[in-house]
Amino acid sequence: MKNAWFSLYLLVLALWVGGIAVFTFIVTPVIFKSCARDMAGDIVGKLFPGYFAYLLVLSALALLVLLAGNRSLLAWRVSFFLVAAALFVNVFMMFKLHPAIVKVKQEIVSLDRDAPASITRDSFRKLHAASAALNLFLFVDGVGLLVSSSLLKR
Repeated sequence: MKNAWFSLYLLVLALWVGGIAVFTFIVTPVIFKSCARDMAGDIVGKLFPGYFAYLLVLSALALLVLLAGNRSLLAWRVSFFLVAAALFVNVFMMFKLHPAIVKVKQEIVSLDRDAPASITRDSFRKLHAASAALNLFLFVDGVGLLVSSSLLKR
């Protein structure tokens, strides 16, 4: 991969991994520690569309930049698979999972711990768990791409 393309690829991956790290491990916990659970959920819920769009754009950019690389390298093929998987996950999260979460959440009066249990709350918990797991997958995927990126420079 040429130096300019490689530098751009590293920048995109750094923004990807850094964005997930800041949002997941700093911003969201601070909001939930600072606000009541329902209010925190509303605030974070308003941030999600931008967050998902950010990750979708970065995974698409990573794929485009990666196409400038040496496709004969095994590292390129592995990286291509990881970036394509991330792009697929981001499309799924933005256009399928997040809208489903928003729809279910609109039917819930409160997410406070002492609110009565319901099938809708259980559905929300399952969708939220899937979203959290996919978000962690994207983080690990991005870290793996960053760590293995030196193999693409050959």
